[in-house]
Amino acid sequence: MRIIAGQYRGRVVLPRDGSVTRPITDRVKTNLFNILQTEIPGAYVLDLFCGTGSIGLEALSRGSRHCCFAEVDREALKLLSRNIEALGAQEESTIWRGDILKQLPSWLATLSEPVDIAFVDPPYAMAQEWQWQEAQDAIFTPLCGRLASDGVIVFRGPRSLVTPDELAGLKLDDRRDYGGMALVFYRKPQGQTPPTNASQE
Repeated sequence: MRIIAGQYRGRVVLPRDGSVTRPITDRVKTNLFNILQTEIPGAYVLDLFCGTGSIGLEALSRGSRHCCFAEVDREALKLLSRNIEALGAQEESTIWRGDILKQLPSWLATLSEPVDIAFVDPPYAMAQEWQWQEAQDAIFTPLCGRLASDGVIVFRGPRSLVTPDELAGLKLDDRRDYGGMALVFYRKPQGQTPPTNASQE
């Protein structure tokens, strides 16, 4: 894998075994960041189920001011740390280690500012078994509580997965299908108040 554009353009991102993580192709990554191109500069980003960090590091390369990476797989975390260090991106990066479904609310409570972009990229096997109510309670509701009023959550999953039009107060804004995968964009309805800087329970 490589970083496509920005200050780290052309730099290699060490991948994990593809049976554990799902590397995103250059074509899909290019299309994703073209969609978000006006929102990436200066953004506070989360990369959940990040693997070795390809998406979050691409965001940092393109001008995001900070990225929080969350992952449970130990080998992927080792490679993530190496990738961040190789790019010299330690100051712009935070690593959350552990079970995202259990620990996300406590991690989000440590943030002092709203989240502009959250990438949610669970293993396909996990996504296919999700009950959306459970996913909403564990991931999307906590994220919605920390999301800026003009923020976006980008979910990547198998194309066969039926994604709801509404989720935790968020509205499905766009969906793009590429081969066997889908990118699904959720946003707050216009007029909602952004979260305060105070940590939330």
